[in-house]
Amino acid sequence: MTTMELTIGHLYPDLLNLYGDRGNIECLIKRCQWRNIEVKILPTSIQDQLTDKLINQSTIIFMGGGEDMNQKSLYEDFVNNKGPWLKEYIENNGVGLFICGGYQLLGKYYRPYQGEDIKGLDILDLYTQHFGRDKKRCVGNVACEITGIDYLAGKTLVGFENHGGRTFLGKNTKPLSLITTGDGNNGDDKTEGAVYKNTIGTYLHGPILPKNPHLADYLIKKALEKKYGEEIEILPLNDVLEWETHKNVLKLIR
Repeated sequence: MTTMELTIGHLYPDLLNLYGDRGNIECLIKRCQWRNIEVKILPTSIQDQLTDKLINQSTIIFMGGGEDMNQKSLYEDFVNNKGPWLKEYIENNGVGLFICGGYQLLGKYYRPYQGEDIKGLDILDLYTQHFGRDKKRCVGNVACEITGIDYLAGKTLVGFENHGGRTFLGKNTKPLSLITTGDGNNGDDKTEGAVYKNTIGTYLHGPILPKNPHLADYLIKKALEKKYGEEIEILPLNDVLEWETHKNVLKLIR
């Protein structure tokens, strides 16, 4: 049997690694290697031009979260240089995971407490607004139940959130999950994250994938199916330790 392979395009790894978000890449690498799936990483940052390799070979795109200063420094490059290609990638059912600030920039705009709106890529039907001291910052551990992915419906997610902006979804974007503990997208409607085609946006750091191996495997499965054009059942792994950790986190925060 021919060995399957995946290529992960990692956007701004030098700037966006808040709360260990790079651990999501490590998780994907190991879970692929344990299944004898070859995996390559293509890191791309501000100084890097888009290459044919990144454009044509990426089967998963990952973008972590970062501090406001780092997000501002990459904004122009992300929206104007990487943005048009990324929009085409997502619209063509490319698989992606975008955390916090990366998630926000996929929407229509970010409205700061003061100043003009910051334009997003307008790929996801959502917007984000910062209310300043009028509303508390969304900080703490999160537990939620997946509703936006049929394959994982009813399963739980755990993670950690820390964001001042509050995100509101439009009718064309589904929430990833519904909150049982924590604030989620905006602290009001009990939604967390968003799903559009094969792209997931979320506020969950931690990093999210090691704490939620079922979500990691979903991304791997969808990426393989997109690459090879057929339904694929990936080899189950012995996740006893991972699920014990997941369950213990749920007990602590519920």
